[in-house]
Amino acid sequence: MNAGIVPHETFEAAQRGDQAAILTLLERTQPDIRRYARASCRTSSDIDDATQEVLWLLSRHVGAIRAFAALSGWLFKVVQRTCLKLARDVGLIANDDDALERTLAARQESELRLDLAAAFEALPQSYREVAVMRDLHEMTIDEIAAALGLSRQAVKARLHRARLLLREYLTR
Repeated sequence: MNAGIVPHETFEAAQRGDQAAILTLLERTQPDIRRYARASCRTSSDIDDATQEVLWLLSRHVGAIRAFAALSGWLFKVVQRTCLKLARDVGLIANDDDALERTLAARQESELRLDLAAAFEALPQSYREVAVMRDLHEMTIDEIAAALGLSRQAVKARLHRARLLLREYLTR
């Protein structure tokens, strides 16, 4: 995005909730949002929908953008996610959960158990212990944190990464 299109002062005023500044910000960023959507969306109707959705999100969340320099990157990421969501909603691309479900349903139960055990074994130790405690022993996040001497955030991060790795392993 061309930084000269939106003055820094306008961005800061919009972050503070100045309605006129927010309107100016929306007007000035709309062409770039539309250009990003043209590059990211699959259909012309999705371009319009994504542009409108991102403008609405920008108006609601401008205060959450940390710095003026991050505006362009924030807009680009939000456009990408919005276009991806729109494509999933109309079935142009498969949801990752759907692909995993189809892959797992095609396997026999005994084969699935072996694959799941192998997937857990393939995890790095720090991820495996958290995943086993949570998913097999059904411990809470707080219980796992206390048992391993970790913070809640560290347990959540390891569990999230473990589940991503398990999903990746099982869909190969």
